[in-house]
Amino acid sequence: MARVEKARMPRWMRRRVMCGPALRRVEEVLAEEGLATVCVGARCPNLGECYCAGTATFMILGDRCTRDCRFCAVPPGEGRPPDPGEPEAVARAASRLGLEHVVVTSVTRDDLEGGGAGQFASTVEAVREALPGATVEVLIPDFLGDPAAVDKVIKAGPDVFNHNLETVRRLYPRVRPQAEYGRSLAVLSRGREAGLLTKSGFMVGLGESSEEIDELMVDLFAAGCRLLTVGQYLRPTAGRAQVSRYYRPGEFETLREKALRMGFEAVAAGPYVRSSYFAKEMLDSVYEKRTAGIRKRYSQEEMARR
Repeated sequence: MARVEKARMPRWMRRRVMCGPALRRVEEVLAEEGLATVCVGARCPNLGECYCAGTATFMILGDRCTRDCRFCAVPPGEGRPPDPGEPEAVARAASRLGLEHVVVTSVTRDDLEGGGAGQFASTVEAVREALPGATVEVLIPDFLGDPAAVDKVIKAGPDVFNHNLETVRRLYPRVRPQAEYGRSLAVLSRGREAGLLTKSGFMVGLGESSEEIDELMVDLFAAGCRLLTVGQYLRPTAGRAQVSRYYRPGEFETLREKALRMGFEAVAAGPYVRSSYFAKEMLDSVYEKRTAGIRKRYSQEEMARR
């Protein structure tokens, strides 16, 4: 977390995570396999907690992004050619860490044909082969809206198809100048139409209004998104967008309850919530709800037959 934020950070945003061998084990595996994580690249405030729990979110296609979003710590620049051995390296690392839910994201690579969608598909397939009992979640860029690229990831069959909207429509030119609000919604719609469980997330504290948040959630639900994450924006470096305000824990709970009333199947909202934060638990909760629903319908049908 950037030092520039600490002087203004409210007390409910301050916490300490104590850890030892588990964190070092994750770092060792990642280093030995030559892998990057969004935890490090994006300066995620949950890095210590997640590494201590023996998990991490893999970031493929390098550690340089062809875009320069004003909220992100990943450095912009020219990326290297995709590593053909990277999918197997991710699978090995996931296996060595004993992951039951594997989350794979990437930098945005607008310089590559299909935006690197083929690397996503290969990584999903490699993880499936190495860990047939694990679930796989992808957090993809928009691939410049290329439907063939999106379909390539869809055909790999991830359990969760995630693409973050990040912020409200009005703030896109300032916060995500190389992205398009409608294009991101179209990516989610394509995943939903293919029958995948879709997920998205956004940040608060960038200057949005409550009405704009409502519009964003309505748009996400209409696009077929059923899993939602909402977190506090934290300025990662001095050169990024400033925090407009810090939302209180109660405000996050209000947003969570509103999203659930709208029909979202699972919602995580809180100051430190991020896309892959407790991702397995979120997916498990959806499976549990759906299974409970099936049992209830079956019971009702049995009662009706009697």
